[in-house]
Amino acid sequence: MQSKNHPIWQPTEEFIRKTNIFKFKAALNEKYALSIQNYSELHSWSVTHPEHFWRELADFGKLKIDWNSTPAFVDQQSIEKCRWFPNAKLNFAANLLQGSNHQHLDALVFKSELGVTTKVSYKDLNSQVLKLRSFFKSIELKPLDRVAALVPNIPEAVSSMLATTSLGASWSSCSPDFGVQGILDRFGQINPTLLIAADGYTYNGKAIDCRDKIFELCQRIPSIKQLILIPFLNPQVQLENIKLPTVSWKQALDYPSDTTAVANWEKFPFNHPLFILYSSGTTGIPKCIVHGAGGTLLQHTKEHLLHNDLKPGDVTFFFTTCGWMMWNLWVSALVTGVTVALYEGSPTYPDFGSLFKFAEDEKITSFGTSPRFLAALEKANYDPSKHFSLPQLRTLLSTGAPLLPEQFLFIYQKLKADIHLCSISGGTDIVSCFCLGNPISPVYSGELQAPGLGMDMDVFSINGTSVRGTKGELVCKSPFPSAPLGFLNDTDGSKFHKAYFDVFPNVWKHGDWAEITESGGYIIYGRSDAVLNPGGVRIGTAEIYRQVETLDAIQESICVGQNWEGDVRVVLFVKLKPGVEFTTGLVEQIKKTIRLNTTPRHVPAKIIPVLDIPRTVNGKLVELAVKKKIHGEAVENIEALANPESLKYFEDLKELQT
Repeated sequence: MQSKNHPIWQPTEEFIRKTNIFKFKAALNEKYALSIQNYSELHSWSVTHPEHFWRELADFGKLKIDWNSTPAFVDQQSIEKCRWFPNAKLNFAANLLQGSNHQHLDALVFKSELGVTTKVSYKDLNSQVLKLRSFFKSIELKPLDRVAALVPNIPEAVSSMLATTSLGASWSSCSPDFGVQGILDRFGQINPTLLIAADGYTYNGKAIDCRDKIFELCQRIPSIKQLILIPFLNPQVQLENIKLPTVSWKQALDYPSDTTAVANWEKFPFNHPLFILYSSGTTGIPKCIVHGAGGTLLQHTKEHLLHNDLKPGDVTFFFTTCGWMMWNLWVSALVTGVTVALYEGSPTYPDFGSLFKFAEDEKITSFGTSPRFLAALEKANYDPSKHFSLPQLRTLLSTGAPLLPEQFLFIYQKLKADIHLCSISGGTDIVSCFCLGNPISPVYSGELQAPGLGMDMDVFSINGTSVRGTKGELVCKSPFPSAPLGFLNDTDGSKFHKAYFDVFPNVWKHGDWAEITESGGYIIYGRSDAVLNPGGVRIGTAEIYRQVETLDAIQESICVGQNWEGDVRVVLFVKLKPGVEFTTGLVEQIKKTIRLNTTPRHVPAKIIPVLDIPRTVNGKLVELAVKKKIHGEAVENIEALANPESLKYFEDLKELQT
């Protein structure tokens, strides 16, 4: 069990008293005659009094929701079927634009890897949304229609999403670096009436033209009736031979503004469809996950206001594309009146300091990244503190994979000694987090600080009993408002049930292999469906990655279980740093490092060098795809991979024949 005796960061009393969560706790204590002293007590109250908690959160965040004397729940006893606040109404976009009360503040600051910087005030963002609303009305975009967007992480994506959801239509976006089939596998299922697409994007200093992709999408998705073309690469871009009605971004904004005041925008039911997101799709066609407006708004407000401690005047950033749920989550930070920073391109172009320079130039206060980016800095021996002081930066967030203890240490030694480091975990399934940071408690190396407020989290053994200090399945035991409305085209709900509820009755099984520590924090060891099981001992792949990452010779690795002689043996594939040779000495060094720091069961039976390792377009390792490949099984939907050609390195390996 992880020790709780030595926090790596401890908030001062002065720091705590300035946080939103401290003020929220004090308000609850006064209103309900409570004596909540710490985060653990606040969390306990939030899950035992869910109606009061979420209503008080909405009031604290000044959300505009018509509650309409509504019951808090329908089917409260069933996580799977529960519907929150069934008679309440709201407009999601209007709540995000309430930051326009701070007219002098920037809503967005955008930078491309080519150095172009653009700022959009709340006043200008509001104006753009009003004009887009007018155009959308002219093409008869209606509530429950679906809008698909193939866009880089640019301001136009934000204003398009807000205009879409303001009218009650559902928003769904993909990153333009997806392959055509990957985009079709997603957008082709949702029958969008409108496609918004940029002519291309940039990466590593190169311009990538997307016009052929756009043309093919318009040809192969018959539901699309209108195209808006954003000229990101070429201001004069045109799409020839397109038979659909097409307007440029400028033409769409030439429509007179919708005169309906934001405060008077139509309000839609709490459980009205808002976003359609997609499962990774690495083992089949992606599932279309439908998220409701009210639950998403409450959950995102809670995370940004209380967990991330955002306030007007802050600048918040997360490195993401529009194909990852982190984009949806981070744009919602507008609800707190902050400036949302957008970056388009490679995080390491032209060098490792690009994002930190962006953070310093724009006085970013919270910075979001991934363990993969941090590992790349370490492998390159890049020390950000030698180049940037980042005086405004007070929070750093990381997700996409488990954040290893060595990476915690790297942040505090090489970036900033006094920073609130939040390793967070949730997913596309809930378009938010289950476990994340909280600014009033200590940070312990290798741990996610706490379960989210209002999230009744636990870790279960295989037989469904709660466990501490040992590994098990991460679960949620009570309803929460950001649970998806369901999967699109899953008419009887069987796919939805199978995805989350077929193991533990009436308990959400998230699919992460986790442990609750002495401090009440959480450690995530990887996906439970990728857990290794040699000799019946369950091992999280992150436990092995943690050791391999410490070796300078290894650039990255992936670990899977191979069925062998009636058991499972651990196979580790390694991608070496340029110029490093694969030798028996290196193999022994890897095995020794793993054995000394874990157990003999963790030591791979086979260690095999490969030239590349497959990842999704969002940078996540695809262990299941590799496992299928080494067993001679077909890998479906390889369009979900950023580098599908890498799978060939795992075919017919003679090393796995003995």
